[in-house]
Amino acid sequence: MNPIPDPGQLRAELVQRALPEFERPLIGYATSITHDHDAARDIVQDTFLKLWIHEDPASLDGPGLKPWLYTVCRNRSLDWLRRRHRLVSLDSDSFAQFAASTPEPAATASSRDDAADVLRYFQRLPANQAECLRLKFQHDLSYKEIAAATGLTVTNVGFLIHTGLKRLRQLLAPPASRATAASPLLPLPN
Repeated sequence: MNPIPDPGQLRAELVQRALPEFERPLIGYATSITHDHDAARDIVQDTFLKLWIHEDPASLDGPGLKPWLYTVCRNRSLDWLRRRHRLVSLDSDSFAQFAASTPEPAATASSRDDAADVLRYFQRLPANQAECLRLKFQHDLSYKEIAAATGLTVTNVGFLIHTGLKRLRQLLAPPASRATAASPLLPLPN
């Protein structure tokens, strides 16, 4: 007869396995949402605490753990933002104001290949596109895992990633090709 495993022991083992693999990526993810590294560390600690007290640790062991951790981390990060009144509305007026306040592409053309420039352009994307791209390329989540973490549909995640990448390509293109892409009908030479 097999003894019934102790739930406390299962929780401890699950947290011990998850911590080395997910702590740093989750801190990076929470920091990208909160823009506050100390708050991100607290949020990730809270995420692992929630894992520790989860009713059924066996249900999270395996492929369901990663999206569960990212979902909890995302929700805790958004809660932190709401408490601090830093959550930005994504209505068209605030987006237009944000887009108008970003630096001109010509100002950063000389160092376009630098990773810092890519991140600057990345910040010009709508928040939902940037978040999906971050989860996909920085945290290596699948579309399904991103959908579970954000509450979006898999189709919506795919659309946001596609449009986000398309916009980044436009922003990173040399100024001459951006002008060509913006106006497909060029005047004919005389």
